[in-house]
Amino acid sequence: MRWLLAFTVVIVLFSCKKTGFITTPDAFLRTSEDTLHFDTVFTTTGSTTQYFKIFNPNDQKLRLSNVQLMGGSTSPFKLNVDGTPGTSFNDIEINANDSIYAFVTVSINPSTALLPFVVTDSIRISYNGNVKYVQLDAYGRNANFYRNRRVTTDTTWNNDLPFVILEGLTIDAGKTLTINKGVKVYVHADAPVIVDGTIKATGTANERIEFLGDRLDEPYKDFPGAWPGILFRTSSKDNDLQFVNIRNAYQGVVAQNYPSNSNPKLTLRECIFDNIYDVAVGGVNSKISATNCQITQAGYNVFFVGGDYNFNHCTIASYGSSYLQHKNPVLVLSDISGTTPLSLTATFRNSIIYGEGGIVDDEVLVNRKTTAAPFSITFDNVFYKMKSADPSTITFTGNKIKNQSPLFDSINNNKPFYNFRLKPGSPAIDKAGNTAVPPFDLDGKPRTFGLAPDLGAYEKQ
Repeated sequence: MRWLLAFTVVIVLFSCKKTGFITTPDAFLRTSEDTLHFDTVFTTTGSTTQYFKIFNPNDQKLRLSNVQLMGGSTSPFKLNVDGTPGTSFNDIEINANDSIYAFVTVSINPSTALLPFVVTDSIRISYNGNVKYVQLDAYGRNANFYRNRRVTTDTTWNNDLPFVILEGLTIDAGKTLTINKGVKVYVHADAPVIVDGTIKATGTANERIEFLGDRLDEPYKDFPGAWPGILFRTSSKDNDLQFVNIRNAYQGVVAQNYPSNSNPKLTLRECIFDNIYDVAVGGVNSKISATNCQITQAGYNVFFVGGDYNFNHCTIASYGSSYLQHKNPVLVLSDISGTTPLSLTATFRNSIIYGEGGIVDDEVLVNRKTTAAPFSITFDNVFYKMKSADPSTITFTGNKIKNQSPLFDSINNNKPFYNFRLKPGSPAIDKAGNTAVPPFDLDGKPRTFGLAPDLGAYEKQ
């Protein structure tokens, strides 16, 4: 009986020892990150939350004597440790072989700086006479903030500061928003851009205008559908976008109904639409002209229901990726909205219409439902993919290149990374017609190189 009692005491003592705290300076502590980086944070809007974990890899409990945000209450960073907000935390216990979370956000006050600037701080972790630091840094940026704003007078945007759109932007009928070269527009997820008036956006090959989501941190900066897109409504007219990038939207641009004059409702020149969740360029009984445009990586690259459309030297292509499954044709043309027949005229000249890596065999879908309205589709010098027989509704002229690889420069679905310029030996080189040829391509490079112009938005130099 005595030996049983002694054995029990040993077990109890051993158990107490294991559940006690390790207090020696040689105790181990590890953090999942040594530094937290916050990419471009716009002043006043605040950041997303980042976190790191504090690990206790020891076989006994570890007590952190202090965890402190060194900038204190004046720091632009905010700290939350294990669910509790504050700037200094004492006597935090971490069980053996366990961990706790520390969450960090940053909110930067406006300054007079036009260029991005850096703010820094650190978090000090003290335990058993040891000190460990986690560094914090953020790139701050001042901006022009438009929250649920209406453009009620003719307005010009310059590129001294970026523009951040929150809760939406509306351009009133009869009013013009002029956007000059180099302007960056960052749009929040709740902020559609609605145009009842006119947008005149004129960039250059070296100073393009950009529309993209305002989440610039990993991994969100590459997600499609980050902001709603741009809608040109019935009263809108004479919109002109040149050297404009529209990325990561739910829809790129959609034009509704014919303009009140004979001009295209929307003219697109040297524009890039990329990583668009739904329709990149759409029209409903409207009128759009596009030249030297790249319309790539979208749920539907081009989708028209009735209207008048003229596309020249455009690259329209999608590849299935982890962000966007290629489930729909890159070009969809229809003559009916609901039960209403609509006339449709569409010309695609000197263009590439292609897709891979999905479940689509025919990258062109022509959906003619009625003969009650005029219907005309022309492919003039077009490179396209369609395993089925060509629709009788399409008139083909010039070079017709079908079901070959265009040999784009770089296609990497894993990174993802896409370069839609042409490789040497591409069957699209020197296959365009010599009529209606723009003097330069999407890069601003001359189209006079070679025997004849190349198909698509880029001229192989």
